[in-house]
Amino acid sequence: MSGTQLTVTLSGGGTDDARAVVRALEGTFGAPDELPADGSATVHTATFGGESGAGSAGGDATASGRLSAPVTVTVQGSPEAVRRASDTLTRVFTARDDGAASGDQEQERQLLLEP
Repeated sequence: MSGTQLTVTLSGGGTDDARAVVRALEGTFGAPDELPADGSATVHTATFGGESGAGSAGGDATASGRLSAPVTVTVQGSPEAVRRASDTLTRVFTARDDGAASGDQEQERQLLLEP
């Protein structure tokens, strides 16, 4: 896993909520592999490759929109990528940190984003 690769798993809310969260991260990580699209899915996943070195330190709050329901977000990647994602999401949304787990080279953090 590269230093900026990030996997985001989202549950709760709908497809539009998942897209709003992914779009909020685009300013930090560049475009994801694809936007959540399946309206019948209960869990959405997006992967940011980070190969382009894209983005500034923060996401685009205006592009993120509002959430219609609480969304649980799990971000997984290098400690730096997880920190940047967490910082971006807590700046853009009302968020509660639900904990983290660390491995040798990866970290995982769970956030609850509220409307």
